[in-house]
Amino acid sequence: MILILLGAPGAGKGTQAQNLTKSRGLVQLSTGDMLRSAVANKTEVGLRAKTAMDAGELVSDEIVIAIIADRIEEDDCKKGFILDGFPRNVAQAEALDAMLAEKGMKLTGVVEIAVDDEALVSRITGRYTCAGCNAGFHDEFKKPQVDGVCDSCGGTEFIRRKDDNEETVVSRLKAYHDQTAPLLPYYKERGVLLKVDGMVGINDVTRQMNEALDNL
Repeated sequence: MILILLGAPGAGKGTQAQNLTKSRGLVQLSTGDMLRSAVANKTEVGLRAKTAMDAGELVSDEIVIAIIADRIEEDDCKKGFILDGFPRNVAQAEALDAMLAEKGMKLTGVVEIAVDDEALVSRITGRYTCAGCNAGFHDEFKKPQVDGVCDSCGGTEFIRRKDDNEETVVSRLKAYHDQTAPLLPYYKERGVLLKVDGMVGINDVTRQMNEALDNL
């Protein structure tokens, strides 16, 4: 099973990807993690990426595709994998399709987690984590059982990401709609797009996703 999860920042892609790795034995592949690993391991494509990075250049789509191509050949990907953070635009999607086709593979499904922008702003700006164990909380949806005390480790210090403010979130949402949302009609035309309602609770989103995947 080869999946892509799509949705705006804060839609819950990371949470659902983790659920799928546990329930279906899939591997969650983050392009950032794969890139850092390739550079650290000094693979051929990793060295190409490092050259670009050292020159202050963006790593090209060609290099990212090559890194993904190498990674999905590893044994832990045999049951399938979820791509996290890629593709981000139609050109990358086309390159990914071509690479998979060369390997005799194809996407099983692309799942859109649909959430209203207003709700996303509220979700993201309300997030904070325990400074000690990194457990996640929210001003509205997931408060600690004891105010000011982490449920997991008992810590009393919490932090918020500097970019989890309304201005930055609105900017990130605009970038998503301009660059990544065009992937939705692209995959719909290819008959692989599935949609789940991300406005409901986490468990309900998980249930919808499993039902959609079971019906593929």
